[in-house]
Amino acid sequence: MAIIIDENTNVVVQGISGKQGHFHTKQMLAYGTKIVAGTSPGKGGTTIEGIPVYDSVRAACEDYRIDASVIFIPASIAKDAALEALEAGIKVVVVVTEHIPVHDEMAIVAYAKRVNAVVIGPNTFGIVSSGKCKIGIPPNQFFLPGSVGVVARSGTLTYEIVGNLTAQGIGQSTVVGMGGDRVVGLTFVDVLREFEQDPETKVVVLIGEIGGNAEEEASQYIEKMTKPVVAYIAGKSAPPGKRMGHAGAIIERGNGTYEGKVNALTLVGARVAELPFEVPGIVKEIFNKC
Repeated sequence: MAIIIDENTNVVVQGISGKQGHFHTKQMLAYGTKIVAGTSPGKGGTTIEGIPVYDSVRAACEDYRIDASVIFIPASIAKDAALEALEAGIKVVVVVTEHIPVHDEMAIVAYAKRVNAVVIGPNTFGIVSSGKCKIGIPPNQFFLPGSVGVVARSGTLTYEIVGNLTAQGIGQSTVVGMGGDRVVGLTFVDVLREFEQDPETKVVVLIGEIGGNAEEEASQYIEKMTKPVVAYIAGKSAPPGKRMGHAGAIIERGNGTYEGKVNALTLVGARVAELPFEVPGIVKEIFNKC
């Protein structure tokens, strides 16, 4: 099994004719993702990489069952693209776009909640159910089917840690990128709850970073989990008040510090690695005890 997406997920690529949309469509197809349609207003009736292109998501939905959308649309109109997918009835919307205005992000997330849909992102690398489906931009070679669930705010750190897991023969069930912005669709708790219920997932890796209180909230749920959690928190040396790459990675008024997050996770039994390359060793140690 996997969470959120699997080998039966039908995907539409919004912005398929753009440089990024076209490139990552090829990569997703190479991974085995079932892309059934793309959208690009004014280019309906054409094909890209053998995928039919439509002027709108609703038009694509008239011809195909579409379970998920991935958005490669400029930030200024990304809200319109996300709402278009949600209004068409698509239940999983992956918003790769960064620099979306915060009020637009709030509108996307609020509408998704009203229609009981899942938004992954904005500013996310996407989601991968290893060996089954990849929606987003991660490099294909890093993922190996297995029983470690991964949830993260940072894309680059995820590639490093998942790559190290794979190099040591430790596979993943699903890898979820929540997104690095202040407002995102999924929380750590949402994803942890899915992993807790997934029979394939035996261990969970949480990759967090300074800023906000997402990791502290996650710790409250981790305390109730039956599955072990290994965590890594980025930003140990970041100066307070300075944004470090992600809009959500900023310490304000003493909140969201590295020490606070590590303490919260440690108190509820999570194993916290000090360096990314330590994660596979801790995971192996847990598996050996099972």
